[in-house]
Amino acid sequence: MGLFGPGKDEVWEEFSNEIKAKFISGGLLKSSKVEFNIDNWTITLDTYAVSNGKTSTTYTRIRAPFVNKNNFKFKIYRAGIFSEIGKCFGMQDINIGYKDFDEEFIIKGNKQNKIIELFSNDRIRSLIKSQPKILLEIKDDEGVFGVYFPKDVDELYFSVPGVIKDINMLKGLFDLFEVVLNELNDIGVTDKCKANVEL
Repeated sequence: MGLFGPGKDEVWEEFSNEIKAKFISGGLLKSSKVEFNIDNWTITLDTYAVSNGKTSTTYTRIRAPFVNKNNFKFKIYRAGIFSEIGKCFGMQDINIGYKDFDEEFIIKGNKQNKIIELFSNDRIRSLIKSQPKILLEIKDDEGVFGVYFPKDVDELYFSVPGVIKDINMLKGLFDLFEVVLNELNDIGVTDKCKANVEL
């Protein structure tokens, strides 16, 4: 127990025990992480730091590699001042037909019909709205300094600044990943084949 309550590892280990996941303690060069398996998908929770010169910012991220059968991509985040400016300059924003959700979130992507199918899932919209901060997307891979994925493999990716130590928030995010992955399977974007990627 630290000065400001329990530390990240303590909370994450408790979280992993509650959801029957695997907690992997970190070391000098790697952060601790939680791994949770659903069918052939593995959802991984960890942190990473980005240097800003003299200081650095720590981010919480959740990732799940999957076989992407038709190169489907999307990104969703909360609307704000900068997103309104982006709209004025023609930034793509896909409306899914749920007025309150469309006003609250910006959705970008490459297959509008699949995006509408995905976000028509009531549970997905509810879980997204329950998160105070959200950036959820499908990424190709992690670039030169990250993990390289095979040609047909992408990852469902969430990232926010700070360290999430709220167990209910973490449960909501893992629920979101599980529901999104299953919905991607249902709408034909993926299947339950193993991605064969180690994060």
